[in-house]
Amino acid sequence: MSALAGILAERGFAVSGSDPRDNAVLSNLRRLGVRVFREQSGSTVAAICSGTSMAPLVVISSAVPETNPELKEARRVGLKICHRSDVLAALIQNQASIAVAGSHGKTTTSSLIATLLAATGHDPTAVIGGIVPAFGSNGRSGKGRLLVAEADESDGSLVKFKPGLGVLTNVELDHTDHYPDLEALIGTLRRFAGRSGRLLANHDCAILREHFDAQHWWSITTTEGIDFAAVALEERGDGTTAEFYEQGQPVGRICLPLPGRHNLSNAVAALAACRLEGVAFAELQRAVAGLKPPGRRFDFRGIWNGRLVVDDYAHHPSEVAATLGMAQLMVGSGRSPLPQVPRRLVAVFQPHRYSRTAQFLPGFAEALRNAHTVLIAPLYAAGEAPIDGVSSQALAEAIRALDPTLPVMVASSLDELAVQVAGCSVEGDLVLAMGAGDVNSLWDRLGQLPDPSLELVA
Repeated sequence: MSALAGILAERGFAVSGSDPRDNAVLSNLRRLGVRVFREQSGSTVAAICSGTSMAPLVVISSAVPETNPELKEARRVGLKICHRSDVLAALIQNQASIAVAGSHGKTTTSSLIATLLAATGHDPTAVIGGIVPAFGSNGRSGKGRLLVAEADESDGSLVKFKPGLGVLTNVELDHTDHYPDLEALIGTLRRFAGRSGRLLANHDCAILREHFDAQHWWSITTTEGIDFAAVALEERGDGTTAEFYEQGQPVGRICLPLPGRHNLSNAVAALAACRLEGVAFAELQRAVAGLKPPGRRFDFRGIWNGRLVVDDYAHHPSEVAATLGMAQLMVGSGRSPLPQVPRRLVAVFQPHRYSRTAQFLPGFAEALRNAHTVLIAPLYAAGEAPIDGVSSQALAEAIRALDPTLPVMVASSLDELAVQVAGCSVEGDLVLAMGAGDVNSLWDRLGQLPDPSLELVA
C-alpha cells in the first residue's frame, strides 16, 4: 500500500491515507506530499472529500476489515472502492513490466531485479513487498521503460495482473486460510502465468516443471536444456561464487555477496529476467557485487551485549529451514557478512496464524531443530480465531519429541522473550528472530533490558 501511495504521489496524484503508527515509511510518504492521518475514523473521509471537487477513489487491501470505520463511511457516502491489486494491475498494464510470483523468494527476487536494473542505468519503477536497500523504500517511480512488481499470491488477486514477463520462483502450499489445498494454489498461479506475455520459471521446482509450460527456465542444479543457470564454485557464509550459463554455455563468473543456495537461485532469476529484457551480461556481472537483501530478509539489527541480532521474515517451514541453513553456513565456514562470525545459533521463532501453524507444525519442528537453542514467541494470530491444540507450546513439544537434548523455551510475552534471549545466549551468539508478526520488535525490547545477565524466571 505504501509503495503504491508513493508512486502515485510522485506521478502527480493527490494521495491521502491513514496509519495509527509512525515510522520512516510514513515520513518518506509525507515528503512526497502524501497526507497521512494518524487516526482511522469516519471523519477522515469527510476531511478528504472536503478538500477536493472530485470524489476520491478509496483503495483498500485484504488486511482492511469491513468493520474499519473509514471503509464503512466510504461505503455510506457512495465512494468508489477498489482493491490495491486493481491499482497495481493498472500500473503493470500501462508499461513494460516484470511481475514476480511464487511461494518463496518473490520479495528478494523482485528486489534484486529492480536493484540490477537501477545499477545498470535502466531507472525502473518498483512496487516491492519489502524495503529495497538501494532505494531506501519499497516503492520507486522511475523514468525508465520497465516496472518491477512483486505479485502476492496470498489472496489470489495476482490473477488480475498482465505483465510482459511473469516470473515464478517456486510453488509450495501456503496461505491455507485462502487456499484449501495445493491444487487451488497451482490453479491460481496458472491463471497468472497464462496472463503473462512470457513466463520465466524455476526448473529446480518439481511442481513448476510438472504443471507449468514456461518459455524460459533457470536452475542452480543443471545446465542441460536450461536457458539460464549458475553452478556454484564456492559456497561461503558471506556469499557464493558461481559460473553463469546461458543456453548451456558458460558466459562468466558471478560473485554474489548473499549466502545460501536459495539466494543464488533468487539471483539467477533476477539475472535471467534482466537478460530477457536486453541488459548486457557484462553490466549485470559488475552490478551483482553490490546486491543486498531487502528489509526483514536476514536483516542485521545490531550487536546487543556481544550478541549479533538478525531479523528475518521466514514464516513457512521451507523458509525457516533455508534461513537457518544460511546461518549455520556462517557458523561452519568462518565467513559471514555480519560484523563478526557467529559461534552459535539461537533461533527465535514466532508462529504466524493458527491455520498455518496447524498445517505445518511438523515441518516447523523439523526445521527449528537445526539450532543450538530454540525460543518460541507467542503465536501471532493475525486476526484468526484459536484452534484447539495449536499453540507455541505445542510446537515446542514437537521439537522436543524430535530432539530431547535441544534447549527449547516458550515465552508468554515478547517482553519475556527478550529476557529469555538475554538469559540463554552468550557473547558471540547469532540471535536469529524469524516470523511475519511482531517478533521484529525483539531488538527494541532487548535495548530496554537493564542488564544482560538477568536470570530467567522459571
